[in-house]
Amino acid sequence: MSDCHPAVLWEPVEGKPGKVRCDLCAHRCLLGPGQTGLCHVRRNENGALCTLTYGNLISANVDPIEKKPLFHFHPASRSMSIATVGCNFRCSYCQNWSIAQWPKLHPGRPLPGDFLEPGELVGAAEAAGCATIAYTYTEPTIFFEYALDAARIASDRGIRNVFVTNGYMTTEALDLMDGVLHAANVDLKTMDDQVMRRLTGAKVAPVLDMIRLMKEKNIWVEVTTLVVPGLNDSDEHLGRVAEFVAGLDPDIPWHVSRFHPDYEMADVPATPPATLERACRIGEAAGLHYVYTGNLWGDDYESTRCPNCGRVVIERRGFSVGDIRIRDGRCVNCGAEIAGEGLP
Repeated sequence: MSDCHPAVLWEPVEGKPGKVRCDLCAHRCLLGPGQTGLCHVRRNENGALCTLTYGNLISANVDPIEKKPLFHFHPASRSMSIATVGCNFRCSYCQNWSIAQWPKLHPGRPLPGDFLEPGELVGAAEAAGCATIAYTYTEPTIFFEYALDAARIASDRGIRNVFVTNGYMTTEALDLMDGVLHAANVDLKTMDDQVMRRLTGAKVAPVLDMIRLMKEKNIWVEVTTLVVPGLNDSDEHLGRVAEFVAGLDPDIPWHVSRFHPDYEMADVPATPPATLERACRIGEAAGLHYVYTGNLWGDDYESTRCPNCGRVVIERRGFSVGDIRIRDGRCVNCGAEIAGEGLP
């Protein structure tokens, strides 16, 4: 198979022969012949855009859905989880930098991975008893064509589709996923543009717009904020994120995750547990019904509590799920509705 698969969502640049604009993500890269975008995996090939990652999977695993993290979407189920190399962000603390930043770190080398047809991926998910396919580990937007083809087949076979995403795709991209993207966990790193640019090289506004649009399209959304000491761990930073999420819908789960030193930020200390607990209290004060800690196993904020009576309705430790005290989508203690999809 050619390494250059026809891409979607691009257009020629008027008055500049051979130049194209990629409309897949909010960077909207302008590319001359032979150039690749900021993701390093979409190339202008003789005046037409192509993707270099179609079906070239660097990772394929069966994970608990809780690992995404998605706590209110088919809890305790399995998710076939895949990725290719590449990313359209430059997160200086990336935990998966060895695959997300692979094309940047190894310029000119063939992209690694093993080819798998979309139908074969869906068949593998069925054989493993997976309720979902998660496009994750790196940014799914950069292997969008493959994700779209697989998602359409999966939806026809009753398997739900999940993006674990930085939220930087365009409206046009999300429109193409209509009816086949069912849930997303979106990273909302900060509400501060300066901090966002320092961490990722991107802007905040497109991420906020995407979260809003996903909600409008009835995609189940959960939001994750990685709390980095000295960058976004102040009451003001955390409060602004919590208020934005609560203002959209207080039933959106907010995951505040522990930072671990890695990649270009190996000299920054891990987030203290007390900081995450403070973040959870800030989320609750903003009116959020479901606030969770991440990367902090054994914490009280791992389990789901009924927002009405306060009883635990889903017990968790890490990615393991214990008792689920929900019946017909309601708390078995008080009968209050628990937000989510695929709940017992």
